Amino acid sequence: MSNICSKNSPIIYLAHGGGPLPLLGDPNHNEMVKVLKSIASTIIKPSAIIVISAHWEESMLTITGGSKPSLIYDYYGFPVKSYEIQYPAIGEPVLAKRIQHLLQQYKIESKVDSNRGFDHGMFVPLKIMYPQADIPCIQISLKENLDPWEHIQLGQALRELRDESLLFIGSGLSFHNLKQFFPPSSIIAQESNLAFERWLKNLMTDKKLAEEEREKQLLDWDAAPGAQFCHPREEHLLPLHVCYGVAGAKSNQSYHFNIYDKQVSCYLWN
Repeated sequence: MSNICSKNSPIIYLAHGGGPLPLLGDPNHNEMVKVLKSIASTIIKPSAIIVISAHWEESMLTITGGSKPSLIYDYYGFPVKSYEIQYPAIGEPVLAKRIQHLLQQYKIESKVDSNRGFDHGMFVPLKIMYPQADIPCIQISLKENLDPWEHIQLGQALRELRDESLLFIGSGLSFHNLKQFFPPSSIIAQESNLAFERWLKNLMTDKKLAEEEREKQLLDWDAAPGAQFCHPREEHLLPLHVCYGVAGAKSNQSYHFNIYDKQVSCYLWN
């Protein structure tokens, strides 16, 4: 598939799967791997990647500022080779400082951490999408208060960078009730999963929906059908709020697939 030229930097809310399993050939992640490769093939290769990962929370928004970040193997109980995975992408300290100054202009408090490495919410999907690891990357944390509005505001501030050749990634999982992934799926689990996915797809892709209403529903996400079952804790959904804040519009393309018999989705703005 040929690359598609876009005036604005693309934005992706994607699923990063379960720990390192997508990189270990786990068949339950085959559909996800195929989708991430497909998305990477449809967009222009970016000059740098900004990742908001569900696996990093701070009391103050924090930006990686190191030039050669290490990897954080923030999972446990996996084979030894899971802790030998490499993704030697360089950091982008100048961009990190630019983002800090930009957030300051929007009166959003932040700091740069030059020692923090890249967690698996970053290196797992990027190793699938850009295995050469030849694109500079930075990560931005979530705020540990998990306030939906503050994360939309973060995205709105980052919107000023969207006319550059960057890629914005919100790395999470649209279904993240870990206790429900492995046992045989109950009727309640299936119905809640599908109800929330239907709601989410409609919310993010309906061109008839006014942006004020789309934003309102994102802020009140926990009132959606099946929402609290699918997200007992919302850290894997909030990267979507950041992506929407950057875009300020409906998604152009949605992708739907299964991981361990649960439907999950990704959203692309391009």
